[in-house]
Amino acid sequence: MPDPDSPSGPQQEDLPPLQAQIDTALADHTGVILDVSGITFADSMFLRLLLTTHQRTDLRIAAPSETIERLLAVVGADTSLRVYPTVEQAQNT
Repeated sequence: MPDPDSPSGPQQEDLPPLQAQIDTALADHTGVILDVSGITFADSMFLRLLLTTHQRTDLRIAAPSETIERLLAVVGADTSLRVYPTVEQAQNT
């Protein structure tokens, strides 16, 4: 059972499976839309995953929470990453 006091977001052990899913998607597609709407906490390892994925492909980040938007803004990643308010907008761009 998940700890109700733990942050909702990718934990260190979650990143390799997420990376594997991204790799699988890239085998068949030229880009990735990452729906981050359920993520309310992210650390530098998650940010690194976003940045390395952005370097590899057309990464579109969809539906970020205020926390994710703030993280991206604080490190200046919001100026280079493609962030969209909704999944639909990410798909239609």
